[in-house]
Amino acid sequence: MGVLAQCPVCKTRQSVKKKVCKRCGEDFDKAKAAKRVNYWISYRLPSGKQKQEAVGDSIEDARAADGKKKSQKKEGRLFDIKADATMTFGELAKWYLELEKVKALASSWVIELSLRKFNDVFGDMIVSKIRPSDIENYQAMRLKAGKAPATVDHEVGKTRTMIMKAFDNDLVSGDTLRTFKKAKKTLKKGSDVRDRILTQDEFERLCQHAERHIREILTMAYYTGMRRGEILNLTWDKVDMKDCFINLDPEDTKDNEKRSIPICNELYDTLKSIPRNIRNRHVFTFRGKPIKNTKKGMRGACKKAKITYGRDVKGGFILHDCRHTFNTNMRRAGVAESVIMAITGHSTREMFDRYNVIDAQDKVDAVNRLEVFFQNVTQNVTLEAEAAE
Repeated sequence: MGVLAQCPVCKTRQSVKKKVCKRCGEDFDKAKAAKRVNYWISYRLPSGKQKQEAVGDSIEDARAADGKKKSQKKEGRLFDIKADATMTFGELAKWYLELEKVKALASSWVIELSLRKFNDVFGDMIVSKIRPSDIENYQAMRLKAGKAPATVDHEVGKTRTMIMKAFDNDLVSGDTLRTFKKAKKTLKKGSDVRDRILTQDEFERLCQHAERHIREILTMAYYTGMRRGEILNLTWDKVDMKDCFINLDPEDTKDNEKRSIPICNELYDTLKSIPRNIRNRHVFTFRGKPIKNTKKGMRGACKKAKITYGRDVKGGFILHDCRHTFNTNMRRAGVAESVIMAITGHSTREMFDRYNVIDAQDKVDAVNRLEVFFQNVTQNVTLEAEAAE
């Protein structure tokens, strides 16, 4: 038994005596002083299984929890019983949604909605009782009700994330976790790929008709290709106006990798014009509070700009399409693919290709370049022939 410290950067758990992280080199002394280190206790169950349990950012609480486990083991009161043997999905969802980290997410309302849909069916079921066939039946039922495969996968995915968090906190067993990990997606690979990009004229029209806070978010998305969550959760300490960079830490990104995004002149002017809220660190706020949902504002701006809005509408535009637009515009500008991927955070060529749109104009330009090539070749041959005469 013992207390472990979790690195705030690479999440590796190690001895509290370490001065620096054995994996990434993070300074533990500074991290501990800033309350960025979370503590875990490690102990072995009577079955021989090694367990680790999250405690929080207090070393005193961790030592107290470690002492309690030692007493339970000495008194024979340490068992392999999990909370999921008596807890319902409704009770687990209530615990999960009350976590401060979950409540702080811009997508917290989406998570709550997904869990509510899942719990309409399984809310009263004991968590440990669920089986893979139950999840398959749920997916089939939701599809039959007319829900899109992406929606069904999103609901099951958010529930799976909750289960993983509960497992990390020793609330559910590995059997329950495996049940959700076995669940297959209903959406066929590649069937949700979008090819909508925003033209310069459409962007200018949207900015003209959008409310100020929506226009600021739209400008950020258009000139950086950042994800919606990265934009809405952005705080001023991540924005370097002097060197013109947005510096995201691993915990700020979807792929948990540090990323730096350059600020162009247009975006610089927009950021400079945003008043800073002394009571809130978020860059994008509305009436003093962080913005969590952009759909209403985007829908209104699109209507005024006469641009079709909606994910499921043919030719419809959504904020995420700015990410496709940024990739495509950067490629057309001649920026190397490796540089674009470093800015947008695409770790694989496959994902980059999904966001890089080749449209009809690109094909016309390609043929025009070919014609110019042939003209140059013909001209050179003619000149060589005349020189030979």
